[in-house]
Amino acid sequence: MEIKNKARMVLDKDFKVSEIDNRIYGSFIEHLGRAVYGGIYDPGHPLSDSLGFREDVIDLVKELDVPIVRYPGGNMVSAYNWEDGVGPIEDRPRRLELAWRTIETNEVGTNEFMSWAKKANTDVMMAVNLGTRGIDAARNLLEYCNHPGGTYWSDLRKKHGYAEPHNIKTWCLGNEMDGPWQIGHKTPEEYGRIAQETAKAMRRIDPSIELVACGSSNSSMPLFPQWEATTLDYTYDEVDYISLHQYYGNYNNDPANYLAKSLDMDNFIKTVISTCDYLKAKKRSKKTINLSFDEWNVWYHSRQVDSERDPWSIAPPQLEDHYNFEDALLVGTMLISLLKHSDRVKIACQAQLVNVIAPIMTETGGAIWKQSIYYPYLHVSKYGRGNALKPIISSPVYDSKDFTDVPYLESIAVHNPENDELTIFAVNRHLTETLYLECDVRNFEEYQIIEHIVLENEDLKATNTPELERVKPHSNGNAYLDGGTVVTNLASKSWNVIRLAKQQ
Repeated sequence: MEIKNKARMVLDKDFKVSEIDNRIYGSFIEHLGRAVYGGIYDPGHPLSDSLGFREDVIDLVKELDVPIVRYPGGNMVSAYNWEDGVGPIEDRPRRLELAWRTIETNEVGTNEFMSWAKKANTDVMMAVNLGTRGIDAARNLLEYCNHPGGTYWSDLRKKHGYAEPHNIKTWCLGNEMDGPWQIGHKTPEEYGRIAQETAKAMRRIDPSIELVACGSSNSSMPLFPQWEATTLDYTYDEVDYISLHQYYGNYNNDPANYLAKSLDMDNFIKTVISTCDYLKAKKRSKKTINLSFDEWNVWYHSRQVDSERDPWSIAPPQLEDHYNFEDALLVGTMLISLLKHSDRVKIACQAQLVNVIAPIMTETGGAIWKQSIYYPYLHVSKYGRGNALKPIISSPVYDSKDFTDVPYLESIAVHNPENDELTIFAVNRHLTETLYLECDVRNFEEYQIIEHIVLENEDLKATNTPELERVKPHSNGNAYLDGGTVVTNLASKSWNVIRLAKQQ
């Protein structure tokens, strides 16, 4: 019988994209909505520790194995005085938070967040304010965090109860400075100069740090990619990464087009890489600038509700998208896009981690649950450590409103030589039909299938709630090994994780 929808893939250990930097599975916590207050920090909750941090949230962050978390923003950082968030809590000022028009109580600040990160087994990517502030505030914060002692700011940290330096390695030079919504919005020349000089000052304090320059806020910005070219002309010798931010939504309820949007993400990444390499050639440099995709996700469900909210409350619900099954499928394809470009994308942060456009949701003082997008993130973070492999794929294609030749099969594989495991991540974009897949793995001798995890649901709009988890994976996939070929039928509109391991 002729198989209508058939895809073929070839994998080989030598078809290596890169050794994956685990920070590609990072996340983001901003002082926004209930991400901090009512999210990670909820001192009245019965499961909170002595510092007020919810241990059930920490447990899920540990389950996701999040390697790095960007903090404290985001738009919020561009008018943030970091000094407001250190010292005795009772002495900290309440401020009007201009980015999201709330009141910031400053109960949680730099030191508290570093304590939370230690409990959650994650590192911190710290952002500095280059909106309303600049070199002085940035260098002082770095001295406070990383200098061992014997100076004003490092000794102040000790006075605040933190004898040892935090030794934060990765720093963002502002946030989305090309955006007119940003407090302290700048032209490319203005940002390039302040970022260059701030980077120089910070490196004099701690030459070991890594620095991330602001790229365009998204690929549709009017100055993209000229913003990258101009700002890197100033900062190329001083920074290690340039940032990318991108969110997608299904405003027109067109799932075929929606699930193709990772192709736009691929093009965004390729364009930024090309721009970085143009500057490398222009400057005759041996240095390569890598990418930090430090905001990416689905974000559109909550925008109408947020537009109707009154300002100046404390930790109101904001950006609380309730994700459905089709969102999980798109997140899966976006994770695959990141892995396909892991030779240059070294850091990535799904924005955000708790409550605010997040995989983890809580009720303040109450329950916790996993959103649909939690599962692709979990699977790739858990099984996507090692070497990304470039698959050779032949797949049937379709056209959508904005895209042509969209492959029904979106896939990447990761080989972990330390534990002799091979994991295939695959999405079938077809909305109604299964996709027959043959994957040649002859190069992986003595490997056997140990698990085929599937995330599927007939209802693309199915969501999870505290009471009912309608979108959750199962391990009843049908993959089997026929000689040196993995054979399976990928269910229509499904996320798949096929795991193989070498026989011991």
